Amino acid sequence: MSTGKLMSAGIVSAIAASLCCITPVLALIAGSGSIASSFSWIEPARPYLIGVTIAVLGFAWYLKLKPQPTDDCGCAVDEKPKFLQTKTFLLLVTVFATLMIVFPSYAKAFFSQTEKKVLVVEKSNIQTAELNIKGMSCEACEEEVKHEVNRLPGIIEAAVSYKNKNAIIKFDVSKTNIKHITDAVNATGYNVINYTIKK
Repeated sequence: MSTGKLMSAGIVSAIAASLCCITPVLALIAGSGSIASSFSWIEPARPYLIGVTIAVLGFAWYLKLKPQPTDDCGCAVDEKPKFLQTKTFLLLVTVFATLMIVFPSYAKAFFSQTEKKVLVVEKSNIQTAELNIKGMSCEACEEEVKHEVNRLPGIIEAAVSYKNKNAIIKFDVSKTNIKHITDAVNATGYNVINYTIKK
């Protein structure tokens, strides 16, 4: 296999490895929350895709760094490669693949971190709901759910955890209700399985 094909395979597998976390960011940019969970099914294959990326790019580097062929006199054959076949381009591909692989660790930087400020007139109007959510696989998923919920009026605080597969939402019942909250979460493409209301 040529180094060009190896580089292409490395890029594709690196992007695929983080596709489940790239789509929530794309959903935010596109303003369409419903595509956020489109590739969450890829998440279980992520370690294998990362392994494929490392193996493919490692082999591409081996081919680039191995001794060059020689002619009859034992002199190295000096062929000027195209830019797409150079070590510089392979380095760029490797850096890009690395950024894609580690994307889940910095994906939340694409979401605004501004806290909502809600004026609650009566303390008796405050309720807390815990929602069990299916389909979240990384911090980008958490941020997408939080972003959509925080767009509702009356949300005081939203804490979302993909590890615990839940969201704990504190809200003002005079301004919103649990149906609006579950609808906002479901609109992202992740699914609320059930919820409990705490007083």
